[in-house]
Amino acid sequence: VHGGQRFARPCLVTGEVRTALQALSPLAPLHLPHNLAGVDLAARRWAGAAQVACFDTAFHGTLPGVARLAGLPRALHDRGLRRFGFHGLSYESIINDLLEREGPAALEGRLIIAHLGSGASMAAVRDGRCVETTMGFSTLGGLVMATRCGDADPGLLLYLLQQGIVDLPGLQQLLYERSGLLGVSGSSGDMRDLLAAADSAPAREAVDLFCYSARKHLAALTSTLGGLDRLVFTGGVGEHAAAVRAGICAGLDYLGIRLDAARNERHERCISAADAPVLVQVVASDEARTIARQARDLLAPPAGQAS
Repeated sequence: VHGGQRFARPCLVTGEVRTALQALSPLAPLHLPHNLAGVDLAARRWAGAAQVACFDTAFHGTLPGVARLAGLPRALHDRGLRRFGFHGLSYESIINDLLEREGPAALEGRLIIAHLGSGASMAAVRDGRCVETTMGFSTLGGLVMATRCGDADPGLLLYLLQQGIVDLPGLQQLLYERSGLLGVSGSSGDMRDLLAAADSAPAREAVDLFCYSARKHLAALTSTLGGLDRLVFTGGVGEHAAAVRAGICAGLDYLGIRLDAARNERHERCISAADAPVLVQVVASDEARTIARQARDLLAPPAGQAS
């Protein structure tokens, strides 16, 4: 999940790399320890086999310098406390899909990819390169998610600690596991459950908050691109929840976003109205294929050598 400042491309997992990744675990405490457990188990099960580490943060290595800043003192930034971005393997999967199906011209212009699942984020892409994303230092920031709150006022978090409402471990659990759709609805973090609970006001409010949060961040990302030419929905919610896609796009006519309701309900690849200035698509993400592609490219013998 996390490559820190050092790992910006796939690499072989050596003992030294394993140690370096262990040191990065505090940056993604709910992810990296499990990733490394898999590395260790595979090393025991298939001793001597090559392992390749592919990083969810790598896609965002093209962020401009100003977009990496977290607004903290320079000394902390120099220690690696900066904005990274996540879901990069999913975003790269979408880029590869567009290239394969539509050719290089598909990446020309201004693109926003919305990865909406249990974890959710968006990325602004210009000419195939990421220029901004909604997640930052951790997987907590940006959009409201299934069990994560998304952007929260830091003063609110300080208040919870100062007033003894939660301790530090309790705060981590609150932010990662008890907030978001689950916290607001009081019943479920699964969008399918919430959409099916039409008679529940808290469930409806959770869905509305998700759409509102995503719509707000989508509009903000267009400012970093100077407009928008294409919007792609992906992830479990982005690919399968027509009502959520419609809720996010509602009121964004001023950006050129208009959906064809029938196409959207049928989950077609293109769901924008025929005369809409912005192309809106639904594209399935295949992160496993992206990882396989990255591993193949890293392990491929040099040109002219037999494999």
